[in-house]
Amino acid sequence: MLGMTPPINSFTPNPPRGLEPILLELAELEAFRLVDLEGLSQEEAGQRMGVSRGTVWRLVQRARRKTAQALSEGRPIYIVPHTSESKPEP
Repeated sequence: MLGMTPPINSFTPNPPRGLEPILLELAELEAFRLVDLEGLSQEEAGQRMGVSRGTVWRLVQRARRKTAQALSEGRPIYIVPHTSESKPEP
């Protein structure tokens, strides 16, 4: 599912503000990387990850929202394998 393992597992704002971290799942990071960094279509990213285009779309949307929130609020980002906050979407 993942094309690469990130060389780090967190980003921390400077100066640190002591705020609750944003948890970015590895699958969200991979979809975000494939679509926004590598320039793949959601269909191509889905094929690489072994998931549907719709799943890639949801992963990318969550990754973008979490990244924007962390940058806007000065919160750290922790890259994690999976979180319990992830629920299947209807």
